[in-house]
Amino acid sequence: MGESDEVREQVQGFARDVGRLRDEVAKVIVGHAPIVEGVVMALLAGGHALLEGVPGLGKTMLVRTLADAVHLNFSRIQFTPDLMPADILGTNVIVEDGGGKRFQFQRGPIFANVVLADEVNRATPKTQSALLEAMQEKSVTVAKTTYKLDEPFFVLATQNPLEMEGTYPLPEAQLDRFFVKLRVEYPSREAMHTILDRTTGREEVRAEKVLSSERLLELRELVRHVPVARPVQDFCVRVVEGTHPPTNGDGKPGTPPLTKKYVRYGASPRGAQAILLAGKIKALLDGRFAVSTDDIRAVAAPALRHRLILNFEGEAEGVDPDTIVASILSETKP
Repeated sequence: MGESDEVREQVQGFARDVGRLRDEVAKVIVGHAPIVEGVVMALLAGGHALLEGVPGLGKTMLVRTLADAVHLNFSRIQFTPDLMPADILGTNVIVEDGGGKRFQFQRGPIFANVVLADEVNRATPKTQSALLEAMQEKSVTVAKTTYKLDEPFFVLATQNPLEMEGTYPLPEAQLDRFFVKLRVEYPSREAMHTILDRTTGREEVRAEKVLSSERLLELRELVRHVPVARPVQDFCVRVVEGTHPPTNGDGKPGTPPLTKKYVRYGASPRGAQAILLAGKIKALLDGRFAVSTDDIRAVAAPALRHRLILNFEGEAEGVDPDTIVASILSETKP
């Protein structure tokens, strides 16, 4: 078998296995195909996902279903204003040992493969920051001892829109740790009928396990091997540069007007990394072993919307970051 045949077979296997995963999740989750795809992308990229939407739209159910469909350990942390860092990470407890006493580390719920951080913006900044090290370093430090988290490790956080009472805005540094931010909207009328049929009747639908953790790590490895042509990577870089407002005067030529007018800080290099990795996954899902500029366009909004920090004027006018991203894409030529 030639190298091209082997690559073709790997791409087909990727599309087949990830397709089965999406189909299995869709058996339970109705009418949120783009959200399911975004969450699966984050899982395959080794990143974390942030879901935003009002309560009751199925965000928690989505995460539970994903854990059911992939052979992974799952834990849920309900974030509340009185939650402390030790409630997430774990703590040292005194245990009896042969007539003496010693400290033993009792692991917290962060020690799982899939962690649901439910309503993460209801916790205080101190507790939010405890999640930060685990997400970035994939380790936990308690009493000067560092404990590695098992791979794969995936945090899927949900948050209520900030207008709702009792919420603390996530700090910019923590928002940047999320691979994508996905907005969960109200279901359509047809989807609502399907949800009611499934949830108010006698039959309960559950996802079957269709993917092992070993296979998931293989798929992650394949994503990293997808080549990106220099012009496509340059397009990605120019899209991210389009989020940067001028620091003095009029800035560099080509900065989109909406960026100049409404953006205080643009995306960091993590934004470019997220776009490129998501573009690679998009290409593989379409059966291609090369990234196109269309792939970059398709994944730019979820990868960038939480990385744009609006200025006072943008906040006051309620500008949607997606509008700014769309204007950047329209003005950035391939």
